Amino acid sequence: MRASRLVQLLLLLQTRGRLTAPELARELEVSVRTVYRDVEALSAAGVPVYSEPGRAGGVRLVDGYRTRLTGLTTDEADAVLLTGLPGAAADLGLGTVLATAQLKMLAALPPELRGRATRIAERVHVDAPGWFHRPDETPTLATIADALWHDRRLRVRYARKDQVVERLLDPLGLVLKAGTWYLVARSGHTPRSYRVGRILSAETTGESFARPAGFDLRTHWTDAADDFARSMLRVRARCRIAATHLRLLRLMNDPAAVAEALASSGPPDAEGWVEVVVPSESYEVLAHGLLPLGEFVEVLEPPQLRARLAATAAAMHARYSAKSDHPGSPARQPGG
Repeated sequence: MRASRLVQLLLLLQTRGRLTAPELARELEVSVRTVYRDVEALSAAGVPVYSEPGRAGGVRLVDGYRTRLTGLTTDEADAVLLTGLPGAAADLGLGTVLATAQLKMLAALPPELRGRATRIAERVHVDAPGWFHRPDETPTLATIADALWHDRRLRVRYARKDQVVERLLDPLGLVLKAGTWYLVARSGHTPRSYRVGRILSAETTGESFARPAGFDLRTHWTDAADDFARSMLRVRARCRIAATHLRLLRLMNDPAAVAEALASSGPPDAEGWVEVVVPSESYEVLAHGLLPLGEFVEVLEPPQLRARLAATAAAMHARYSAKSDHPGSPARQPGG
C-alpha cells in the first residue's frame, strides 16, 4: 500500500542518507516515476525532502531532520513487528505494549500518513487460523517467550503420544503456523520443533546460553516443514482425473501432496482426463482425499485402494437406493 511505501521511503532516506531514484526504485520495487511521485507526496505532507540533479545528485532529507519515531521501549519495538497479528502479540504477553507502541507511531507520523494508517487499521483485519480450527491452550507460552527474549535455558515437561518426557531446551524461536504455536529449541546440539500446546510445564533454570552462530529461524522452519511434509507422504496412487476437476484435489489433500500430484500430471487425453500420481500419508487418508472428486476420478493402482473406493461407492449406492421404508430413510411424502 502507498502509505506503507511512503514510510519505507522516509526511513530509507533517514538511515542511508542520499539515494538515487533508481536505487530507491529497486529497494521499493516500483518505477522511478513512482519514486518521484512519492517524494512529492512526502514534501506536500511537510517532510523536508528534496532532489539534487546531476551525477552526484539524488534524493535526500534536509540535514538534521529525523522522523519522530522516538520514545519506544524495547518491548514496544518488539511488539511493532506483530502489529498485523494482535492475537499473537497478546499470546506473547505484548498486547498492552503493542497498543502503546501503535499510539506512539501514529502520533509520530505526518498527518497524511496518520490518516491513511488509521483507515487501514479500520478496514483490514488479519485472522490467521483456518476455519473450524480451535487454538491450543498454551498456558506456558508467556514463560517460554520470556526465556526466548533473554536467552535463558528452559526445563519443560512435554506430552508425546505415549508418554510425558522432560527436556532441557535452549529456545531459539517461536513460530505461529495456522493458529498453532511451535517452539524451535535446541536439545543437545540439534534444533527441533515442539508444539507449545503439548508443553505441560516450563520453567527457566537461570542459566544463559549462546545462540548458535548463523542460525536463521525462517530458513530452519521452512526446511524442517518441507522435510516433515515429504516424510509424511508414504504412499502413492496412480489416478486418472478429469482436467476440469483437478482443482478439487485441494479440498481434502495436503498442499505438499497436491503440488507433487500436479507436477506429475501430463497433457489431457482425448477424453479430457489427465494421469497423475497422488501421494498421501496412508491409503485410508488418500481414499478420503479422493472421494470429493466423485465420478471425476479413477484410481488405476494400487488394487487395494481401488477396492476400498469400490466398497465405499457400493455402500453409498445401497444406502441411497434403499426402499423408502428402510430404517433411517426419509418418510414418504404425500402423493409421492
